[in-house]
Amino acid sequence: MKYRFRAYDYLVYLSSYVFFYLFVADIQGIIPELAALPSWVYLVAAIVCNAWVLPIPGIHPRRLPEIEQAPEAEEIEAPPKREALPEPAVKPVEKKPVPSSKEKLEKGLSKTHKGFIDRISSVFRKSNTIDASLLNELEETLVGTDIGVRTAYTIFEYVQKNSDRISSPEQAMDAIKTEVGSILKNREAPLAIPEGTKPFVIMVTGVNGSGKTTTIAKIAHLLKSQGKSVIIASGDTFRAAAIEQLEHWAQKVGADFVKSQEGADPSAVAFDGLQAAIARNHDVLIIDTAGRLHTKENLMEELKKTKRVLDKKMEGAPHEILLVLDATIGQNAIEQTRQFNNALQITGIAMTKLDGSSKGGVIVGIANEFEIPIRYIGVGEDMDDLQPFVAENFVNALFLDN
Repeated sequence: MKYRFRAYDYLVYLSSYVFFYLFVADIQGIIPELAALPSWVYLVAAIVCNAWVLPIPGIHPRRLPEIEQAPEAEEIEAPPKREALPEPAVKPVEKKPVPSSKEKLEKGLSKTHKGFIDRISSVFRKSNTIDASLLNELEETLVGTDIGVRTAYTIFEYVQKNSDRISSPEQAMDAIKTEVGSILKNREAPLAIPEGTKPFVIMVTGVNGSGKTTTIAKIAHLLKSQGKSVIIASGDTFRAAAIEQLEHWAQKVGADFVKSQEGADPSAVAFDGLQAAIARNHDVLIIDTAGRLHTKENLMEELKKTKRVLDKKMEGAPHEILLVLDATIGQNAIEQTRQFNNALQITGIAMTKLDGSSKGGVIVGIANEFEIPIRYIGVGEDMDDLQPFVAENFVNALFLDN
């Protein structure tokens, strides 16, 4: 309990000790002058002063006044309880469906469609009559695309030859689609591993930046999904970090790997890779090669040497010389094909980066000018985005809106 004391209460309390001292002094005769009063007087005065400061109920309780309590609020009637609503069912997160190969192809060729097909179809949208003026404009448009001059005139002559049977823009585009499909169909030949050839040796070539490294990884991934055991040899010993990059991809796809130190002889690495493939009983050996500018004669000589070394170790090797081409370089891919084919007799082509290019029509020019099978097309960065080339699927995706 708390009590309230005023200032004079402390003086009275102190006086009680003074009177008690006088009481003791009078009894013991310390101060003779005090004998005039009886000693009990001092004792009573001390008791009274001391008692003053004590709280005595009914006389001076000395309690602090109670804080007035607020009147109790009237009880507010609680609103009636609402029935708990059922919690909404949590819908499971729907996984986006994985796009099919057809959808990936259509999406991957959308830029080429705009850069190649749309330019041609715009000519026919200007007129419903296939006359000389329209044919001249068609000729100029075809020559201006990335299919190459020779292929442009092949297609133009086909349209011109059948112009008397063409009476609408739709029929004109159908005629071009037929000719393009015919050209590409002649080069449709997905890579097949023959029985009895083990290891099957694939030598991959192409200029730096064409996508060789990732294409090798994607081919290895595709072959492993078919149940083949794969080993990769890093023959590009000149480019900085090329060995580490390829080794990373080999580990990612679960392929065996053979490498040497930077600057080593590429043909020696290819030889070691073939020896390892034989010793470890692998089904397929994929050899990466240097990709400096194709105009450099010493590079072509190195590639020829690698080819000879492989043939000495295993007759007929390499069984496939795959040229990787970048679709984004347009007509330059035609010249690259010519240079590499003259040096190595290319047996297959893989066209990459079609999804990032509006110049993918160059594949039609390559198919028309060279009797080289088209093995693969790349329409994305994922492992499954390297597809075996099927002409009908390609043409349907390319002419999708037409």
